[in-house]
Amino acid sequence: MSGFFGVVSKQPCITDLFYGTDYHSHLGTSRAGLATFDNGQPHLNIHSIKNSYFRTKLEADLVEMKGNVGIGVISDTEAQPLMVNSHMGRFAIASVARINNVEELEHECLDMHQQFTDLSLGRTNATELAALLVTQGKDFTDGIENVYRKVRGSCSMLILTPRGIIAARDVYGRTPIAIGQRSDDGTYAVASDSHSYINLGFQTLRHIGPGEVVEITPEGIRQLRAPSDKMQVCSFLWIYYGFPVADYEGIGAEEVRYKLGEAMGKSDDIEADFVSAIPDSGIGMAIGYAIGKGIPYKRGVVKYTPTWSRSFMPVNQEARNLVAKMKLMPNRSILEGKEVVFCDDSIVRGTQLRDQVRMLYNCGVKRVHIRISCPPLTHGCQFLNFSASKTDLELITRRCIAELEGGEVRNIEAYNDSTSPEYRRMVEMIRQHVGVDTLKFNTLSDVVNAIGLPKERICTHCFDGSSYGF
Repeated sequence: MSGFFGVVSKQPCITDLFYGTDYHSHLGTSRAGLATFDNGQPHLNIHSIKNSYFRTKLEADLVEMKGNVGIGVISDTEAQPLMVNSHMGRFAIASVARINNVEELEHECLDMHQQFTDLSLGRTNATELAALLVTQGKDFTDGIENVYRKVRGSCSMLILTPRGIIAARDVYGRTPIAIGQRSDDGTYAVASDSHSYINLGFQTLRHIGPGEVVEITPEGIRQLRAPSDKMQVCSFLWIYYGFPVADYEGIGAEEVRYKLGEAMGKSDDIEADFVSAIPDSGIGMAIGYAIGKGIPYKRGVVKYTPTWSRSFMPVNQEARNLVAKMKLMPNRSILEGKEVVFCDDSIVRGTQLRDQVRMLYNCGVKRVHIRISCPPLTHGCQFLNFSASKTDLELITRRCIAELEGGEVRNIEAYNDSTSPEYRRMVEMIRQHVGVDTLKFNTLSDVVNAIGLPKERICTHCFDGSSYGF
């Protein structure tokens, strides 16, 4: 994933830009950068943050960065933002994107005598590719339309010009963009996550619609492209990677997690002493489960946050497992001899959960009941980079289906149906793999009901393969 932040002001903006960008650190651990314009003069700084934090790496650059308009980004993949000089003038660009047809678009750009100057992780920088597609247009709006037409996957962008910021949300709205305004000085903020500007004194003005393009200047907001009719906003914003105090489409992430937990608690027929979370993203669900089930919530597992980063980011699976193990600490005095429900957001490969379960039994837990806030993941994500999985076969569901179907992945529709015998056999096999007493997932209807948007406006591709536009 990646997250971006921008500021448009009549005053120097660098302090707001620095802290607003930093509040997107939960979305990236690889590269980070800031870009500003000061009376037409560009300033750009990009750093690797793989072994450090955003504030540590970028703070020293603040002295030299000036201007009243700027954008920042924290990314898991490519170096950005990038500064470009084109027939439309100088601009900087940051993106939250997954482009599945990179090679096709590379060849197209090269055939047009365009060139690539940056490689991130040995491959074409998706943000640079988006910039080249933008410059193929006669103006920024036309260029952004070109991105929408050609990119298979998703692409949201912030384009910084000397005038202000052009914000363009993915054509199907898979990733969010919120606009905030500070009442005392009229300064605008534009961000992936709405929580990022709360402590800076901003209030949400509105959310940009799917495919909508707006230009934000110190004088106000001007719409350059109206929203699309169709929306496929990612359901995992609410389930997993959205920050708890953020809201998307006006719907709070933590409130959805409470509802998912409450629905599970009300329908669950097991007996337990208390419920705990696999932190952090399981906390909201666990609190909701406690309400629905009528049992206490206790911190049976605690996350050591000062030094350990997100566990899914290291490329090597062994390293991911080590980080996951080191950052979660069991509270033995609470767990020993108890029957406990543990809530988590999802199961991807199953390896980390299996190790965590072993840790829980070693602490003397009598019985372990795992409850997952979403349905089983049967399809890899085609639109975002929230998981490091290389193929769908890394998903534990796919491996189970292949084993149940005699070595071939087929009949997936039946395994997606929570009322079918195939689904029950798959869940039982996953339960055996992770080694728990009981395992239960929320249903797709539970997810849709908790979010509160119509099913057709939510991307649920990873649960049922139903999405479009790729």
